[in-house]
Amino acid sequence: MTSEELAKYIDHTLLAPEATAVEIANLCSEAKSLNVFAVCFSPSLLPIATGSLPPEIKIASVVGFPSGAHAADVKAIEASQATKNGATEVDMVVNLGFVFSSRWLELGDEIAQVHAAIPATTCLKVIIESAALTDAQIVATCRVAVANGANFVKTSTGFHKSGGATVHAVELMRATVGDSIGVKASGGIRTRETALQMISAGATRLGTSASRAILTE
Repeated sequence: MTSEELAKYIDHTLLAPEATAVEIANLCSEAKSLNVFAVCFSPSLLPIATGSLPPEIKIASVVGFPSGAHAADVKAIEASQATKNGATEVDMVVNLGFVFSSRWLELGDEIAQVHAAIPATTCLKVIIESAALTDAQIVATCRVAVANGANFVKTSTGFHKSGGATVHAVELMRATVGDSIGVKASGGIRTRETALQMISAGATRLGTSASRAILTE
């Protein structure tokens, strides 16, 4: 795979809580030079200045980040506001308490609320924190996400103590959702080798802050 081809898998990401507007402007400038698929940053840093990105580079923002322990209606409001401020993709963290207590109806309801709050053209990615879950929990959470409007399932925030993406989790998520739903691997992807392993496992998108290093390695 060429670097140009690999770049089209990447969401160039900056989610540090101390990130500034100047750093987001730099992120967008780097995204243009690398020709990645999207940028991803916190909703409080939206909107960005007109002309910061060409239209082909998408803007992803996060909802319920990083814990996922927000009320469902708060997540929906946050998602709606992010899209009004320019986000074309929303990466939503699930409530892990619902997962660990098998409260699948409540989990589905919060995903459905976020889905209903954003335009139909917005890509909804549901972050499941796969490293914290059993295989059975990964499968069930992915199924609930897809049933309630997810366009993607995503491994990790990159902030959970259990860790980030693994090849096993990506393979399991891909086997669960089939070919029509995206799988985004994120958390700990810092080398070209790891990026290619995730793609081989079934990832169709990669979230990383190490985009330049990966693409120039």
